[in-house]
Amino acid sequence: MGEQKVVSISDQLLRRHFTRRLLTDLQALDYLLEHEAFEQGVTRIGAEQELFLIDARTLKPVPLAMEILQQLADNPAIVTELARFNLEINLQPRVFEQRCLRDMEQEIETQLQAIREALSPLGATLILTGILPTIRKHDLELHNLTPLERYRLLIDAIHAELTGQAFELRLHGIDELLVKHDSPLLEACNTSFQVHLQVAPRDFAPMYNIAQALSGPVLAIAANSPIVFGRRLWHETRIALFQQSVDVRTTHAHLRERSPRVSFGAGWLEHSILEIYREDIARFRPLICADIAEDALQEIGAGRIPGLKALRVHNSTVYRWNRPCYGISPNGAPHLRIENRVLPAGPSVPDQMANAALWLGAVTGFYEAYPDVRQKMSWEDVRDNFEKAARFGIDTKFTWFNDQKISACDLILHELLPLARAGLQKQSVDAGDMDTYLGIIEERARHHRNGARWQLRAYTKLKKESNADEALRVMTASMLQNQIQGKPVHTWDMPELTDLDNYQPAGLRVEAFMQTDFLTVQQDDLIELAAQLMDWKRIRYLPVEDAKGHLCGLVTSRLALRHFMKLGAPDEREMTTVQDIMIADPISILPQTTILEAMRLMQEKQIGCLPVVENDELIGMITEVDFLQITARLMERLG
Repeated sequence: MGEQKVVSISDQLLRRHFTRRLLTDLQALDYLLEHEAFEQGVTRIGAEQELFLIDARTLKPVPLAMEILQQLADNPAIVTELARFNLEINLQPRVFEQRCLRDMEQEIETQLQAIREALSPLGATLILTGILPTIRKHDLELHNLTPLERYRLLIDAIHAELTGQAFELRLHGIDELLVKHDSPLLEACNTSFQVHLQVAPRDFAPMYNIAQALSGPVLAIAANSPIVFGRRLWHETRIALFQQSVDVRTTHAHLRERSPRVSFGAGWLEHSILEIYREDIARFRPLICADIAEDALQEIGAGRIPGLKALRVHNSTVYRWNRPCYGISPNGAPHLRIENRVLPAGPSVPDQMANAALWLGAVTGFYEAYPDVRQKMSWEDVRDNFEKAARFGIDTKFTWFNDQKISACDLILHELLPLARAGLQKQSVDAGDMDTYLGIIEERARHHRNGARWQLRAYTKLKKESNADEALRVMTASMLQNQIQGKPVHTWDMPELTDLDNYQPAGLRVEAFMQTDFLTVQQDDLIELAAQLMDWKRIRYLPVEDAKGHLCGLVTSRLALRHFMKLGAPDEREMTTVQDIMIADPISILPQTTILEAMRLMQEKQIGCLPVVENDELIGMITEVDFLQITARLMERLG
């Protein structure tokens, strides 16, 4: 999050003090740029590796971050993230040359192994993936917020800015997700591999524009986040989920535009990094602040380099997909960086490094070949390319130079890989490493397979063979095994149900198995309509709800049969409604009920169906057929 010691912005005097420091920092940055005070003649790269902590048996998130950090207290590179089931590794900055990429990969592997060893005695492990397929909505409740004051302040500040009643996710892909949540902790669904590139101030504007132009194609080939809560959505759902999870806006009757705090930007950069910082300060009030004693201009007057702490705090709460960064190098000189936040974590460490090599090389090579991308593409096409890439991933068709329409794979193979190779060669990157990493990208494009396509195909296949929970766990187990073996995703086989040998659903919640796509009727509907629906869909139970979705009753096939057996004259049928025969106030359960508890309840009460209700709203159904399928799968495994 950048600056660690932050406080609430609610104190007006402190807010004004912080705002003054923020404006002073901008003046100081302007001075440093004008007097060319930045580090010269060296280009460094860096990265941040985010990851999930999961139970080694269930493959669900486990909130062990603070325990692991306590065990690894002598390793300052491993730090907290927003949720207690996430960690982040801050990798060492290194000069962009020779074996830098291979050294970065080895550093990642070393740090991951240290975390795995700390997790193992706790029955847990880690996984790299843009969105964890097995994560559940209740994992994102505030009890899993990392217990540090800065995270609580940030969550509270975002919530205070909310103009609607709740944070909402609205996403459409193969499936659809429409859900509300009471906090922005939804953002903890996402983990990424954030790559940093140091850029000379005079080159910052054109190279930032190039980074923007490359975001769509690089995201398309790297996409690895297609599944949330068992729904198949965008190929890189992280993009929409992050924006919507912290979006405090709501709909209005007027057409006034309000910028989301997570954004791609509003146009080309014209002159310098200052334009971005000024835009962000103008559009976004501080969410949190720090009691900063440093006066940046006084520091410059004393011959010292300022930390620009206020600017860095504010920058940490405005989430551009290509974020500008100010930092101070080990030699004490200031520098500027572009932080690529587009890339997801996973599918494997070699895949991540291939993504990084493509982006780093392409930005550098692009700048040599096309110094001003604005002469080749419109901003509108760049912005459109980015959203299309998030939606369709490797299946995207882009608008490229001179209004050319080109597929993601063809653009990567014929345009961007040659530019990336030229850029890496310019930086004297080791030829063998170059071949390895860019070769992974080439094979991914030739096989038309990245992490997102693998997950979508795998989940669709497994879901036809089993229930959604088992399918997600089997797929996650396969991802984990391939990742540990260091295999690039284009070499992964499709998973089989037999790949997971310890599947035990008894302790799982009903919400993992319940039907969420089901038919209902209302009390004043004709019983004949209810009977026809049950016949058409071959179902034995039909819940009754009111116009607000509240459970009112239950119609069973037995009740309908008894009714029609008693009928007299045909006119009598027209007058009978669902309310006349339904079971009023049927036994129901909560989504948090375990499968075993639900089975026992059905057995004790001699019933074959349990509506699932939360806050008086009907949200699901589970029947004896569902339990039969679960039992059959377990018997197959035992056999």
